[in-house]
Amino acid sequence: MQLVDMGLFECENPRDEYKSVKQRLSISTRSINLQVAFKKIKSTVTARPEYSYANQGMKMRRNIRIIKGGLLWLLVFVFSSAVVLAVSGETHSMVQWPFVGGDQNVDRYSPLDDINTTNVGQLQMAWEWKSPDKLMPEYKVIPGAFGSTGIMIDNVVYVTTNLNRVAALDADTGQEKWVYDPHSYEAGMPALAGGFRHRGVAAWRDHGKLRIFLGTRYKLISLDGETGKPVSTFGAGGTVDATVGLSRMTDNAGNPIDKNFLEFNAAPTVYKDLVIMGTATGDRVYGKDPGGAVRAFDARTGKLVWSFHMIPQPGEFGNDTWPNDEWKTVGSTDVWPGVTVDEKRGLVYVPGGNPTNSYYGGKRIGNTLYAQTLVCLDANTGKRKWHFQTVHHDLWDLDLPTQPNLVTITKDGKKIDAVVQVGKQGLIFAFDRVTGDPIWPIVEQPVPQSDVPGEVTSATQPIPTKPPPVGFNQGVSLDDANDLTPEIKAAALEQLKKYRTGPLYMPPSLQGTFNRDIANWGGAAFDPETGWMYIKTNNGVGVLKLVASDSPDNHNPFKDVNVNVGYESGGAPGAGSVMGGIPITKPPYGGLTAVNLNTGEIVWKVPVGKGSKRIRDNPALNGIDVPDLGVPGFGGVLLRKAD
Repeated sequence: MQLVDMGLFECENPRDEYKSVKQRLSISTRSINLQVAFKKIKSTVTARPEYSYANQGMKMRRNIRIIKGGLLWLLVFVFSSAVVLAVSGETHSMVQWPFVGGDQNVDRYSPLDDINTTNVGQLQMAWEWKSPDKLMPEYKVIPGAFGSTGIMIDNVVYVTTNLNRVAALDADTGQEKWVYDPHSYEAGMPALAGGFRHRGVAAWRDHGKLRIFLGTRYKLISLDGETGKPVSTFGAGGTVDATVGLSRMTDNAGNPIDKNFLEFNAAPTVYKDLVIMGTATGDRVYGKDPGGAVRAFDARTGKLVWSFHMIPQPGEFGNDTWPNDEWKTVGSTDVWPGVTVDEKRGLVYVPGGNPTNSYYGGKRIGNTLYAQTLVCLDANTGKRKWHFQTVHHDLWDLDLPTQPNLVTITKDGKKIDAVVQVGKQGLIFAFDRVTGDPIWPIVEQPVPQSDVPGEVTSATQPIPTKPPPVGFNQGVSLDDANDLTPEIKAAALEQLKKYRTGPLYMPPSLQGTFNRDIANWGGAAFDPETGWMYIKTNNGVGVLKLVASDSPDNHNPFKDVNVNVGYESGGAPGAGSVMGGIPITKPPYGGLTAVNLNTGEIVWKVPVGKGSKRIRDNPALNGIDVPDLGVPGFGGVLLRKAD
C-alpha cells in the first residue's frame, strides 16, 4: 500500500457553522503520459451546535494555497515530462475514476504507481480552476465546507461545488467545458447543519450518451454529459421531484412540510437503468421533517420504480420498534452518505441515519429500525434481504456516516465476499454480503443508562469482537487529561470534572457528558491486493449537554417552529480546551488506522501530521518537545498500488 493523499478537515465548531478551516482532498488520475493529482482545498467548517471542541488549526503543506470565503479551487500538480518518463518508463492507457469511491465497491484504490514517496515532492502545479461560488447575501446563503469528490470519465472531470453547481473540466488543461447551476441557493440556507455543501455526482450511459445525475435539495436532475444541459426526457424538463416515495410530507398538524428541509447532497448510485438515492433532512428540525427513504428512479424517464421506508409504516417489518405510533411523528432516519451496490448479485447496501431528536429519545422510546442500521435490499425491487442495527435507540448522533465498502477477504483460508460498515464511534461491522451473517461475532453488551426525565435508554449495544475499535480512545475518562505539562494537566482535570465522563455510550445528560466521534463521512479505503483497510480517525472530545427545548440556552435556529421535542442539545462552548486553546485531552487528535480484514486485527495506528500550529505555538507549551498532534478532520483516504 502507498498512501497517495488524504483529505484533512478541521473538527466541528460549536458556535459558528461557517468559521474557516483548511482542508485537502485528492484524486489520482491518469491522462496520456502524465499523472496528475487534483488537490481541492478550502473551506469552512461543518458545525453542530451540540459539540464543543478545542480550536485546532492545521498546518498546510507546501504548494497548497489557502482559499478563503467558502470557494472551491482545483489545483493540479504534475511532474515534468522528463520526470514522468523516468518514473514510469512506459506509456499507460487512461485509468478513469468513474465513481466517487473509485469503483462500485468503494475501494478508493488506484492501480497507478507513478507517484510514490521518492518523487511526490517534485509535483508542480499545472492548472487551477476557480468555482463561481460566492457569498450570496440576497439569499442569506454562505457556502459550507467543501467535501466533493470529483469523478473522471473520458478525460473529463465532473465535480460539484458547495452551492450544488456541477462543472465539467478538461483533465489535462483544467479548461471549463460547462457549468450547470440548479439555483438551489434561491431557497435560502439548508436546514441541515453545516451550510451549503455537496459531495458529488453519478454517471450513466444511455446507448452511448453520457448522463450525469445530480441530487440537490429535493430534486434529482439528469444532465447531458457533453453539454451540461438538462435531459428533457427525464422527469419534467430534466428534473424529478424526489419527495415522491417518502412516507410523509405533512407535519403532526397535517400541514405540508417544506420540501427545502430536504438536502440530498451525496452522489446517487446507478444500478443497471436505475438511479438509487437516499434522503438527507434538517437534523435540527423536529416534527416537521419527513421520514427518510431510499428510492430507485428510472434513469431514462425519472419514474419512481421502488421506495424503501427507513421508518417502517404499518404492515412493514420493523414498525413495532416505533411504539405509541411514533412512526407518525418522528422524522429523518435518512440515508445521507449514499448507498453501495453489488452489481453481480443485484444487492444494494443502505447505511441508516439517526431519527430526530438526535440526542433525546423520550419522544421515540423504541429501538427505531432502520436507524443506525445497515440494510441489504434487492436492487431491482427494493425488498429487504437482511439488516443489522449497529446502535439501538441512538442518543449520540451516531448515524452511519459512510458508504459501505464491498471487500473480498480471506478468513481461515476461505475467501469471503463481505460488506463492511464503519461507524462514527470507531467500530467496524463486517458481514457476509448475501446472508448478513457477521464475519466475527457481535455481542450485546450492557451500557450506562440515562437519568434524563422521560428517556428510555437501550440496556445493551452491539459490540463487534473483531476488529477492535479503530480510534486511539473510546469514551472519556480523567486519565485522558492532557499532561504535556503539570499546569496543563491540572487545568484539564478541572475542566473534565465539570462534566460527566465515562465509557462508550455514556448518555447525554443535563450536566453535560463528554463524547467522541472517531470516524466520519470520508469513509475507509480498501487495498484489494492485501485485504487491508485504512481509516482516517479523530480523537477530539465534545460535550453533549441537554437543555429544555424552551430554554434560552437552546440555540437551535429552528426551535420556534419545532414540535414534539422535550430536550435538545445546548452545547458547552469552550469545554474542550483550556489555557487559550490547549485541548483538554492528550494527543493525538487525528490519525490513520490500518486494519487487516483477513484476520480482524489492527496492524497499526499513527498520528497524521504535526497538527495545529496554533496549539504548538501556545505560550503554555514554550520549551516543551511537543509530539505529533495529528490533524482532526472528516476527509478520507485514497490508496495507490504498492511499490
